[in-house]
Amino acid sequence: MPIERYEGPREALLTLFALADDSPVQIASYVGLGDVLVARQGEAVIGHAQIVVTDEPGVLELKSLAVLAEHRGAGIGRELVAAAIAFSRERCARSLIVSTATADIANLRFYQRRGFRMTRIVPDAFRPETGYPHDLLIGGILLRDQVFFELKLAD
Repeated sequence: MPIERYEGPREALLTLFALADDSPVQIASYVGLGDVLVARQGEAVIGHAQIVVTDEPGVLELKSLAVLAEHRGAGIGRELVAAAIAFSRERCARSLIVSTATADIANLRFYQRRGFRMTRIVPDAFRPETGYPHDLLIGGILLRDQVFFELKLAD
C-alpha cells in the first residue's frame, strides 16, 4: 500500500477527518496544521494520518488517523501509524503522542498494540462546549473522557 505525504487541499480529506473526530468545530481548528500522510488505492485516498508539532520540544502528535470503512481490517491503519512513526523519527522527535476517547475500546487496543503507552486522562474532554454532542455513545459507552498515549522514539 503506497503511503505518501499529501500536498493537496485539506478540504478534500474532510470525510476522513470526520471519521476520526465527531466535532466539526475541533476539526476546523486543526485540519490545516502539520503534515498529512495518505494511503492510496490507485488515485483514491483511502486513509490518512496527520502529524502536528506540539508545544513540547521533540514531541509530535498523531492528531488524526482514519481509514475509509470499506478498507478497514486490511492493515492500512497499522501502515499509516508505522509511516507516522517513521516520519517522526526522520524529524528527530523523541516521542509521538496520540489521544482518543476512553469509550473507544477498539482504539485503545489499536494504539497499545502499536506500542503506545497511556500517560494521562482528561476527564470530560468531549462535551458540547468543545463541539461534541452530549449524548454520543461509542460501542454503548458515553463519550466523555480523553486518554493520551505516548510512544517513546528516543531516550
